[in-house]
Amino acid sequence: MIKKVQVSEVRLGMYIHAIGGNWMEHPFWRKSFKLDQQKDLDKLVNCNLDEIWIDTTKGLDVAKIIQVENPEPVILDQPSQPTKKPVARVSIEEELHAAKIIQHKAKEAVAAMFGDVRMGKALEIEEAESLVDEINQSMERNPNALLTLIRLKNANEYTYLHSVAVCMLMVALGRMLGLNAVQIKQAGTAGLLHDIGKMVIPNEVLNKPGKLTDEEFVIMKSHPKRGWEILKSCYQVDESALDVCLHHHERVDGKGYPEELSGDALSLFARMGAVCDVYDAISSDRCYKSAWSPAESIRKMASWKDGHFDETVFQAFVKTIGIYPSGTLLKLKSERLGVVIEQSTKKLTTPIVKIFFSTRINAHIHSEIIDLSKETDAIQSIEDPTKWDFDLNKIQGI
Repeated sequence: MIKKVQVSEVRLGMYIHAIGGNWMEHPFWRKSFKLDQQKDLDKLVNCNLDEIWIDTTKGLDVAKIIQVENPEPVILDQPSQPTKKPVARVSIEEELHAAKIIQHKAKEAVAAMFGDVRMGKALEIEEAESLVDEINQSMERNPNALLTLIRLKNANEYTYLHSVAVCMLMVALGRMLGLNAVQIKQAGTAGLLHDIGKMVIPNEVLNKPGKLTDEEFVIMKSHPKRGWEILKSCYQVDESALDVCLHHHERVDGKGYPEELSGDALSLFARMGAVCDVYDAISSDRCYKSAWSPAESIRKMASWKDGHFDETVFQAFVKTIGIYPSGTLLKLKSERLGVVIEQSTKKLTTPIVKIFFSTRINAHIHSEIIDLSKETDAIQSIEDPTKWDFDLNKIQGI
């Protein structure tokens, strides 16, 4: 029986048939699921949902109340209470300093590991796993800090910082998908190591500023298999890292490489790696192309025909970084410009924005941070920062 219930009535063991509202407005990527994890119950209780339907044929019904002589009712099968988060949430300003240190440490670790590969040395994986733990803890405190920093890379450091960025995106996406702590560490480590095969690609191919020839493209496309071979020789590497390294360029329609896998043949981690890798690649400056803006990158990926990405994973990814990711320059209906600094906890369409410029008077104004989910002002358009000659990193304080 399908039944509409109040959030306060939801308990572990119920089967969630549907959640009211658009998928972008609540923290769940699945349309229906068995509520068997405390963290999912916590999310339901804390996200201000109005409509929830359960299927009592697949899970528990609403708890019944029986009256006894006592004036206080006794509730049978009382739902578990939400657990407190182990790490206190802090502001993005507070977390940015720690996030910068973590990013720098991760870049140095990747550079060292990749250097070891060039020298034919064995990889030391423990440090990578320790960094993934730090990244996960930073995201528990405030996920927006590290997600803001992933844009900060130059062409010379691209290979290293791309691996760091994919690691961070994998951790954030894993958290959105509800993976457990072990799986999140595996996903992050896989992201950190996914491009290690590029270390055996000749520099004249890897860093060529122009279009690759057919022969050069064949060499470049060998990096997943070469990386897999390198990691396979290291007994410390988990199978998930091998999988993502080999398959992060595969597509769900079977048109990727190197093995042209499709559908269920692709693991969840491989599907996650494909989305995270492409997003960071197209939103970064490369030796042969300029970056697309974060928002444009999301729009481009969403516009590609079905079959490129796993739809469920991609939707979860959009919920992770936002329709208007951090660093997006927006023009509001009030004729003010602002840069996105955080995602709202309510809707992806109403981010938290730092206002700093008026197009009506064509001048900088006193900066102000506003949450568009609580304002009458609204987004009018996405703006090109180069058109205005703004240093958005400085405006964001990064």
